[in-house]
Amino acid sequence: MLTLEDCLALCGLSEDEVLAIAEHEHIPEIAAAELGNYLVQTADGELRIKAMIRDDVAAAAARGDRDHALALKLMLRNFVRDHPRCEERHRDALRTPERRRA
Repeated sequence: MLTLEDCLALCGLSEDEVLAIAEHEHIPEIAAAELGNYLVQTADGELRIKAMIRDDVAAAAARGDRDHALALKLMLRNFVRDHPRCEERHRDALRTPERRRA
């Protein structure tokens, strides 16, 4: 049987990132790890995770939970640093050039 730690090791996201997905989607952590694993493998998945974390920041700020909002902002900064495909300005540099046809 897989544990949460096993799923975290396989999904390519930190525990905090998985917890942010779980918070946003209102799902258990194991399901969030699976969803996160799927999203990081899709073309725009990292952008979707970034949007989820930003939504969580806004929700925490709206309910006056400054500590949680600040923790989420720090996590968002780290997520963007570790997953450059979620920033549009980095996506062009990461694309492989198309091959020219003769």
